[in-house]
Amino acid sequence: MRGKRAISGLILAAMLAAGSSPAAAQEPHRVTIAWPDPVVVTQPPPRDPADLQVLFWTDEQRSQRFREMEKWFAGHEVPAPKSTRPLPRGKQLSKALRAEIKALMAETNTAGVMVVIDGKVAFEHYGLGMGPKDRWTSFSVAKSFTSTLLGAAVKDGKIASLNDPVTKYIPRLAGSAYEGVTVRQLATMTSGVKWNEDYTDPKSDVAQMNRFVADYGADAIVAQMKQLPREAEPGSKWVYKTGETNLIGLLVENAVGKPLAEYAQLKIAAATGFEGGMFWMVDPRGGNIGGCCLSLRLSDYARMGIFALEGGGAQVPVDWFAEATDSAVDFGDSGFGYGYQWWTYPQGTYGAQGIFGQGITLFPDKRMVVAYIGNWAQASGGAERGQFLDLSRKIAAEVR
Repeated sequence: MRGKRAISGLILAAMLAAGSSPAAAQEPHRVTIAWPDPVVVTQPPPRDPADLQVLFWTDEQRSQRFREMEKWFAGHEVPAPKSTRPLPRGKQLSKALRAEIKALMAETNTAGVMVVIDGKVAFEHYGLGMGPKDRWTSFSVAKSFTSTLLGAAVKDGKIASLNDPVTKYIPRLAGSAYEGVTVRQLATMTSGVKWNEDYTDPKSDVAQMNRFVADYGADAIVAQMKQLPREAEPGSKWVYKTGETNLIGLLVENAVGKPLAEYAQLKIAAATGFEGGMFWMVDPRGGNIGGCCLSLRLSDYARMGIFALEGGGAQVPVDWFAEATDSAVDFGDSGFGYGYQWWTYPQGTYGAQGIFGQGITLFPDKRMVVAYIGNWAQASGGAERGQFLDLSRKIAAEVR
């Protein structure tokens, strides 16, 4: 995962959370907002905006607050579905591998790891006070959920084709650098639109999202993205842009007529059989942040991985996951690349990634999912991401 990318969505949510009335209850409570139909969101107690800067939380604060983001940011609460997909215990990993995973967890401040092989749990362990019924934030792992909802909208006929122009679904982008960009190019981050996601630069596009929220409120996403210049022909250059995943979220919401969280309740949570509820942060529109910030149990991140391995059932087009998790963009000869909001890895593996140590890594040939959640020392993860990928490969090598 490159740098501090996923945090942009938090800036938007922070503005809504910080706008709570001083008289509001000191615990999260439900409020009704217009979107454009009334929707109910969980509103946190009033917070000092300075205390909502996630990148500057201490290690102790992150370990506590990543488990309870609904107390800090506004969002939709999606209840657990009535029917849960069981995850029975299967053959356990070798004693040596179990010890190695636990040691890496302790070394890297990882809150949970679950390994599921052929639908059965081969390993499950927690740290940092996390338990199996607790939820943990996703950061950019949410991008792969948003991609899946894009596929669901195609299956439902709400989006006719990925070759449609983006402006068909977000008309307010007409006349901007997104004129002539397709939905597919948005999904693969190859729009050719210029974007700077450097969080060390206060003038970067991602850092400026806060200003656009202050200036434009509910219109912030489109207002910012439509003023960006084009730097390359659509389809010719890959640049990671959380702002564009937020556009995908807006595009899907416009197409289906409901917030991403409500759509995910039907197309992912219920279809997959999540065990717990889901929390997904909202932006000032009252819609969800496509590029970031849902919260799930570790076991439900693993269920999402199983859902992807099984092709999404009837919820997405037949070949959706095969296409979405293929390398639309290759990063040289490394074997790494990018699909529709999924990262692709060497040897036919792929995954979802989020800052501070969130991930779902999938091995289709082994029918294996490795889900992990964490509070790594750096947002970018440093060497930890590679360590977990290497360890996942070691686990896969043990699977017969």
